[in-house]
Amino acid sequence: MNKLKTDRHDDDITLRILDELSKEPHVTQRSLSGKLDVALGLVNAYMKRLAKKGYIKVTTIPQNRVKYILTPKGFTEKVRLTYEYMHFSLSYFKNIRQRIDNVYKQMILSGAKNLLLWGDGEVAELCYLSMRGLPLNLIGVIDQKRSDKSFFGHNIYMPEDVSALNYDAILITALKEKERRKLPAPQADAEKIFLL
Repeated sequence: MNKLKTDRHDDDITLRILDELSKEPHVTQRSLSGKLDVALGLVNAYMKRLAKKGYIKVTTIPQNRVKYILTPKGFTEKVRLTYEYMHFSLSYFKNIRQRIDNVYKQMILSGAKNLLLWGDGEVAELCYLSMRGLPLNLIGVIDQKRSDKSFFGHNIYMPEDVSALNYDAILITALKEKERRKLPAPQADAEKIFLL
């Protein structure tokens, strides 16, 4: 993992911890670990680091319980991290939207009209919203679970259904290389596949 990704990940965990502590000062580290889906030892390390930096104050209360108080410095850090998270998220979505627009231009130039989206996550939702007003017709979504009319009124098909569908293009909505390696099914026409 490169330094930028590591810093972003650290900031995300720090923000989530500060946010939880501002809502519930009596929260346990075990509870935080479960809520954040982070190892208990890692939560402990973050808590120690936050206390050392002066972002939280740790006080012991009766019955061997601990209360975490967000300090003014901690509140300022939470605001800064929230701003950075929002800025990063907006930049990320603008970048994805630009990539989607570029791929749609390629599809239109190639004569594609009927489109399948491969994957039904957030990026697929952005792809669907971005196709409004374009001469493209979504005929369905390919994912691991078949479902009728559950993606903005469109069917979700299984990978093995691809050969029976009438499509001009498949847009792979997976962005991570690990996810892309699993795609697409051998039934798909390789010349009709587009990547973001």
